[in-house]
Amino acid sequence: MTEQTSEPKSSNAMWGGRFAAGPDAIMEAINASIGFDQRLAAQDIRGSRAHAAMLAAQGIITDSDAKAIREGLLTVLSEIEGGKFTFSTALEDIHMNVEARLKEIIGEPAGRLHTARSRNDQVATDFRLWVRDQCDAAINSLQSLIKSLIGQAEAGTDWVMPGFTHLQTAQPVTWGHHMMAYVEMFARDLGRFTDARKRMNESPLGAAALAGTGFNIDRHATAKALDFDRPMANSLDAVSDRDFALEFLSASSICAVHMSRLAEELVIWSSAQFRFVAMSDKWSTGSSIMPQKRNPDAAELIRAKIGRILGATVALFTVMKGLPLAYSKDMQEDKEQVFDAADNLMLALAAMSGMIADLTVNTEKLEAAASSGFSTATDLADWLVREAGLPFRDAHHVTGTLVAMAEDKGCDLPDLTLEDMQSVNAAITDEIFTVLGVHNSVASRMSYGGTAPAQVRAQIARWKEAQA
Repeated sequence: MTEQTSEPKSSNAMWGGRFAAGPDAIMEAINASIGFDQRLAAQDIRGSRAHAAMLAAQGIITDSDAKAIREGLLTVLSEIEGGKFTFSTALEDIHMNVEARLKEIIGEPAGRLHTARSRNDQVATDFRLWVRDQCDAAINSLQSLIKSLIGQAEAGTDWVMPGFTHLQTAQPVTWGHHMMAYVEMFARDLGRFTDARKRMNESPLGAAALAGTGFNIDRHATAKALDFDRPMANSLDAVSDRDFALEFLSASSICAVHMSRLAEELVIWSSAQFRFVAMSDKWSTGSSIMPQKRNPDAAELIRAKIGRILGATVALFTVMKGLPLAYSKDMQEDKEQVFDAADNLMLALAAMSGMIADLTVNTEKLEAAASSGFSTATDLADWLVREAGLPFRDAHHVTGTLVAMAEDKGCDLPDLTLEDMQSVNAAITDEIFTVLGVHNSVASRMSYGGTAPAQVRAQIARWKEAQA
């Protein structure tokens, strides 16, 4: 009599008879991805519905099975979105969790869904769809941020403020010009996400495990159903690369750097030493011990987000750098990094857009700071070149001498007398005073892209037209 033994409780049914016993708790924990890839549920079900429809259209499964699969998948999606779905670590990932529940709902036809595909092309498709959605979200958020910055620029086209190099007063600029600098930066970020989205918009579905499939599938049909431009041209490439995620992370990192720089300026400008701006209560917190404090916590947290986002970028580059073709389990480590980076990027963009829109600017402080620190010294040197005919290096020396004189007298350049100036260079006339005021200085910067209010208004008009 042959002894009958029951299957060990710990075995994983999906592997059939390949293993005599299933993985132990540690192996299950390290192998399972359902704790994080359940976020791909909507994309997974969308891809499966498209795949089932294609299989039926190609005569690979029956229309009735395809209908049952597609309707059953909508039930599964409804359960997940309604919080009624129980995810199982034993089933490893979102794909097997969905398929197992589908089988409970519709029975035997569920087993036909995985015909002519692998979890390799399935996850590559799901992940591309998810990252593509994040590109769209980043583009929308950046458009909102750019709109907020343009609003500030339009309000402050004529507000004079100090322009800095090395955080030292350099030359006067306008508030509008400073805001438009960030418009240009974030517009390039928007372009990077747009470009990345275009490149990633190819479908891996149908590549199967790595070599394609012998079934007569129509990859162009599934690509179209999922709003991809085309199917990927090489099945090995389709399942083995994550450059679309790396490109998203790279664009996110550059964008986060730009936000960090703007956040740093908001932290500095809102300090008691500057008082250029005031944050609204929405974006500030108080101190537990010092009642006078208004801390720019939102800006500081945005400034810190680059650490997480860049960290995710480096992590995924490191995971992918030495992998042979095609799929390796290492690639399961791709999603948590991207999920975290995307969450933090979208949160930071939303907060930055709100902060900029609510920002109150102290124009008197801006102008007072712009008028200090000999900020019009370059205008004086340029006048000497233009009107007195001095070589620029000689004009630079004369201006430096006049700055030293003003420092000795405890005044700024416009406060020196004509006699003071002529004692250094006799060619100076009283017309010099027309360029020494900060408003005259900024108005003179009419070169394309310059800080002159007329130039700033032209750039604002160009951007508003582009956003229309």
